[in-house]
Amino acid sequence: MAEFVRHKQPWTGDELAKLRRLAEKGMALRAIAKALTRSEESVKDRAKQDGIKIAKLH
Repeated sequence: MAEFVRHKQPWTGDELAKLRRLAEKGMALRAIAKALTRSEESVKDRAKQDGIKIAKLH
């Protein structure tokens, strides 16, 4: 499992915008997490918090 150096870092506006953009493109959770260098769990939690729908594909 990859180590995440940014453990528990607050989300920036840029990251949120990128999350929203990638999710709208229909990107999978794993790919979005990798693009943002965050864990899948973190991305999933944040997306849920912001009401962003992420494709269920892996």
